[in-house]
Amino acid sequence: MTKTGKNLKGKTVLLGVSGGIAAYKAVDLASKLTACGAKVFTIMTENACKLVSPKSFEAITDNPVFTDIWATQTQHNIGHVSLAQQADIVVVAPATANIIGKMANGICDDILSTALCVGWNKPMLIAPAMNNNMWANPAVAFNVNSLKEMGIQFIGPETGRLACGTEGPGRMSEPADILDAIEKILSK
Repeated sequence: MTKTGKNLKGKTVLLGVSGGIAAYKAVDLASKLTACGAKVFTIMTENACKLVSPKSFEAITDNPVFTDIWATQTQHNIGHVSLAQQADIVVVAPATANIIGKMANGICDDILSTALCVGWNKPMLIAPAMNNNMWANPAVAFNVNSLKEMGIQFIGPETGRLACGTEGPGRMSEPADILDAIEKILSK
């Protein structure tokens, strides 16, 4: 893997961050994307905001972070709709079982799930992160397979020590690997 990011200059990335403990890795991913010249906009779920501050993403990307579907818009375009339409790629990292389930079933009850439903026509990369038992759950497997059948691409999860102390599949892929996957998708 090259992990150079040379083909990301001038690209717009919509980064969705859901409420998994791996949200801290999303800050590193946003930093790497920005360093490669990509314009990064971040949408965070309410639970993601409990784990990582939106200010971290704002500082790294020099762009506002969207956290509330009902926030007053400073522009005519509705934020979550226009962001998804302007993006070259939509990346969800970390993607919890919850957001994967919402995506697979068309549930739009927060700003991230709504933006993801709007962004279906864009290349999309999902980086799952959850407990190994959740990853092995038949409902999660069904939702992942449904998304893959719709053309959504996945990276990971990786196997290793999880935040809950168990070992197994469920770790979010490393930001450098996600960066490489984004570059490969956008170069097609």
